[in-house]
Formats: sequence, C-alpha cells, structure tokens
Amino acid sequence: MVMGNSNNKCEFPAIFNFGDSNSDTGAISASFSQVAPPNGETFFGKPMGRVCDGRLIVDFIAETLGLPYLTAYLDSLGNGFSHGANFATAGSTVRPQNVTLFQGGVSPFSLNYQVLQFTQFKSRSSFLYIKGKTNVPKPEDFSKALYTFDIGQNDLAAGFRTISDDAVRASIPQILASISQAIQVLYGEGARTFWIHNTGPIGCLPFSAMYYPFKPRNIDKYGCVYTQNDVAQEFNRQLKLMVSQLREQLPHAELTYVDVYSAKFNLISHAKEEGFVDPLKFCCGYGKDGYNAWCGRSTNVNGTIVYDVCDKASMYVSWDGIHYSEAANRWIANHIFNGQLSEPPLPLTQACHRLT
Repeated sequence: MVMGNSNNKCEFPAIFNFGDSNSDTGAISASFSQVAPPNGETFFGKPMGRVCDGRLIVDFIAETLGLPYLTAYLDSLGNGFSHGANFATAGSTVRPQNVTLFQGGVSPFSLNYQVLQFTQFKSRSSFLYIKGKTNVPKPEDFSKALYTFDIGQNDLAAGFRTISDDAVRASIPQILASISQAIQVLYGEGARTFWIHNTGPIGCLPFSAMYYPFKPRNIDKYGCVYTQNDVAQEFNRQLKLMVSQLREQLPHAELTYVDVYSAKFNLISHAKEEGFVDPLKFCCGYGKDGYNAWCGRSTNVNGTIVYDVCDKASMYVSWDGIHYSEAANRWIANHIFNGQLSEPPLPLTQACHRLT
C-alpha cells in the first residue's frame, strides 16, 4: 500500500512513551523532587513536571494525534491513563546504571525498568477494565497504540564525562542491543507501531560546549563539540541499521526511524535565520566565569544576585543549557512530523502503515 493522502490517517487510541527528560511529563517530579518554577511558565503557567518552559515534542505528538497530554506512569495523582501512559523519566539511560539514588543526572529508571512498568501497567489495566474502570486503555488499544522512543542521549553524555570518546563509541552496540530487546519485548506484548527518535547533537548543547575541557580544540564553527557529535552520529547510524534489522525480525511491526538529529542541527546551524538568538545561549539558569545556577535558582556573583531566567524564552533554542525550549520543540516537531526526515518517509499520522 502506498501512503500519501489523508484517507490513510491512522487512528491511534493511545500513546506509550519511553525516554528521558526530553519526553518526561512528570515522572521525575512525582518520584523525587518537584520540577521548580519557572519551568512551565510559557504554556502551562506553572511547573507541570516538564524540564522546559512549556511543551515537549511528545506533547506535540499528542496534539497532532488529537489525544490528551500523556500522564507520567509514576504520577499517581495524574490525569488518568485512558489514552496511554508515559514511562519516560528524566535522567534515564538505556542501560542500567549502578546507582541507588537519583543523583548526578542519572535516574534508576533505565529502559528495562520502563518496559517492566509497561508490562505491569498493561496487565493491571486489563484487570481494571474488566472491573468497569474507564480511566485505563481498552485491552484492544494496546495493539493499536503508538509506541514512541526518545532515549540514549544520557548513555552517551554520561560516557563523555567519565570515559574517552572512543570508549563511548565502543559502547554503542551494547546500548542498541538493549533498545532492540525492549522493542522485541513490547512486540511480544502486542505493540505494533513504533516511532523511534535518534539522538540529537549532544555536542551542541550549551552545557556540553561550556564545560568541554579541551576548548578550543574540537569545537566546530557553530561552537559545538564536534567529536561528541561524531559519536552521536555513529550511534544514529547503528540505530538506523538496528531498526532496519528489526523490520525483518518483527514482520507485523511498523517501525519508523526519525532523524531528530538533522532537525535539531539544522535549527542550531540556522538559529538566527529562524528568529532565535545564539543557540549556545540559554534562557533559564546562569553559567559563566565559574559561577553556575541551575534553572529555578539564582546565584550571588560578587555581591550581585544574578537572575536565572530570560524575558523571552521563545527566542532561545535552549531552555536551560541542556533541554530545548518550547519554541524549539515546536520547530523541531514541525520538521519531523511530515515524514521528510523519517525512514520510511511517512508522516506521524500515517506511521501505522507500511510504505511499499
């Protein structure tokens, strides 16, 4: 079947998302400590568990599909789960990290735990649905849902802080093996449509460039750490190959590989042309001349209190030096949802079909 017209629009009744802070809609806030103001100020008017001034790409996915924003699975006081659940947790990695507490930017909720949470959620939902509960998905919705992935950035970023770039590159097959296993487990649970983001240009995150120990070496013309970007691109090359192999192994699955890296790098390299300020500047938080205040805090610099948020978040690609602003997320979403950066080149709304 060749796709290409609105009659082929998929009707996804639910979304199940797996990832890290790029798509966490409240898990880390519910589990450890609340995401502080001014996060959420642009769209929600208050913190809503997102490390961003507003909406994330996963929120724009939900909007595009006509579904409510996803409630974090770990948020027991959330808005319900009838249209899916979000298992993404800020700081999460693909591979389990040997930590007992959420510290140093690493979460204990690695991808394998997120998949275990899903299987428990699916089993419990079926039981509750039979009992007449309406705040959970219908049993048949699990096979019709969209399964989204945005994870892997923290595995690479943690490696850059602790081991050599070559060692990080060598770890990629193990990371991808864990992603492949997760998808196969979900397939065994009935999942059929997967929307898989690759990782972004890590070397272009303002904090990556700011704290890179070998400056000015290995910095490209945009101010990005190109050696880190090279590793990210190798991760993406191998991820794309892995997705292709899974298409052969899982005959009833529809797997879409989404080149988010290209969208993000295109925005960063043309930021001023697109109406943004220098992409290595960030809106919330302060980091300069040895001083640092994370978003939501202020700092005293030589007796002066330095405020931690800009006036116009919509002008910034980066919200806090690590995460993208809502304006950037919207820009990126507009450039990936049409399918031009996907393999196969199907828009988000037609991802349940096979392009032949």
